[in-house]
Amino acid sequence: MRRRIAIVTDDPGWHGARLRQALARRGFEAVFTSLNGGRLQTSASPPVVLPGFEDDLPAGVFVRGIQGGTLEQLILRLDLLHACEALGVPLYNPPRAIELSVDKGIASLLLSRAEVPTPPTWVTAQRDEALAIAARELAAGHWLVSKPLFGSQGEGVERHRDLASLEALQPAGGVYYLQRFVGIDPPEDYRVFVIGDRVIAAMRRCGVEWRTNVARGGRCEAVALEEMPVQLALEVARILGMRYAGVDLLRDGEGRWWVIEVNGIPAWKGLQSVCEVDVTEMLIQDFLSGIVSF
Repeated sequence: MRRRIAIVTDDPGWHGARLRQALARRGFEAVFTSLNGGRLQTSASPPVVLPGFEDDLPAGVFVRGIQGGTLEQLILRLDLLHACEALGVPLYNPPRAIELSVDKGIASLLLSRAEVPTPPTWVTAQRDEALAIAARELAAGHWLVSKPLFGSQGEGVERHRDLASLEALQPAGGVYYLQRFVGIDPPEDYRVFVIGDRVIAAMRRCGVEWRTNVARGGRCEAVALEEMPVQLALEVARILGMRYAGVDLLRDGEGRWWVIEVNGIPAWKGLQSVCEVDVTEMLIQDFLSGIVSF
């Protein structure tokens, strides 16, 4: 069988090194590849060409990142993943799951429709409509959070306590994503890491500001979760079709749990720093279970 695995990333870093080592221990070669250099072709074989895999398809694809770009570039990059999947190459996560998690709008809608507790959310391209929604929410005593429809690590996320701050807001890509703020002070939330059909670890993130992202200075600490948030995280991963996921939860001042965001390409360096299990080993074990039998 083929023993070469494609790790899709433009910046391997710590995660790439850990994945490469874990694969090597099982006799697989990790090849870092960028979707930016891939192509589809209907008159030659293989029909999908990824950098480093010009002559044959990889045994599997582990997606660690998808570079941004124009709409056409993003569609091509996702098409490359969909084509690999259609040709029988195992992908981790599957491309549809990645699409659903990257797009905060459809993820919020699907989770809400499944009665998963998520903060009320509005997505619109109309400025007047966005300001009217904000005025109504603020008048009812609710703060709002605005986010890019696509984004991570807290980039472009803002909190609004009054209409003046929203009136100055420039929509990300021409779209307003508004969500009711349900945070607490001092700020904290929970990253719950799902692999397969179980939660393997969780951490509490305490922020130096209202955003708790590790990339913004958030402090991580290991935590054992009760049954309710564990089941919430598992349900979220199931609804969005994820083999592995980073589910962000928050507990409000009244003790209610909320799903804030879902990441289908989650980092785990911060989590690994505070938990005893080897997250990379568990990821690779689950990933390879779709390729070989242990």
